Amino acid sequence: MRHRGTVQVTDYFSSVNVPGIRLWVIGVIVVILIIAVGLVLCCCRRQGKIISYSEVSCVFRESCILPCSFQGGTDVVIHWTQVTAGDLHVHSFYHNQDQLAYQVQRFRDRTSLFKDQISRGNASLQLTGVKVQDQGRYKCHTSVIRGNKDSINILFFFAAPVDQVDLQQVENRITCSSEGIYPEPELTWSTSPPSNLNLQHKTTKQKTEQLLYNIRSYLILSDSDLGYSCTVSTRRNRKRATLWRLSKHKLCVFSISANVALSFYLRGFIFTET
Repeated sequence: MRHRGTVQVTDYFSSVNVPGIRLWVIGVIVVILIIAVGLVLCCCRRQGKIISYSEVSCVFRESCILPCSFQGGTDVVIHWTQVTAGDLHVHSFYHNQDQLAYQVQRFRDRTSLFKDQISRGNASLQLTGVKVQDQGRYKCHTSVIRGNKDSINILFFFAAPVDQVDLQQVENRITCSSEGIYPEPELTWSTSPPSNLNLQHKTTKQKTEQLLYNIRSYLILSDSDLGYSCTVSTRRNRKRATLWRLSKHKLCVFSISANVALSFYLRGFIFTET
């Protein structure tokens, strides 16, 4: 005899392996999500909207490579633009040669592609003589004859590391200075061994025409038996110089540097007569 009515789901699940069903349902959901993501990516690729991101750190006045890759092919078109500066034309390549008619003056004679590798999918840009103004977001747009288009965003970070920290003493006044730094540096004083002295100092910063920073600070000595250290640092690296009095007529300046991983190395000794 058949009975009509509502199916009791709880009774049904109680008669089967519920954990197994749950795993099966989860598996089906995961597969559906993977397929959906694949379809979205496929659709975006057809519409030329595949976007990837990478970060590059470059050093002042040195060369830097902004990476960009694509699937490769024939009739390659490459456009590099600096997005943060208002979509400035940095470098273009098509008809199998560089096309620099619209290149911004600031990038003249400073950009190049690896032409022997373009057909294999390498659209990376080499930039020489890096400047502060070069930092920001770049876009690499590539296309080939079959219609695939890729857009790659590069976040370009610029750095002019702390190269040298100079310490000089005149009577009871020590001056610490460092030049040509980016990003904006910080300067701190300390003693060796550590002390509770209130280190009265004055620090000034100056921005140059190249948008780099010079920093200077002076400190009045309060205890000639201590070593006085000056540390100039950015988020990229730091360098410290320490002045020691070896005798009544001789000083020693000891300088060390450290990168962000704080791996130290000896820079050297400088002896000066007072």
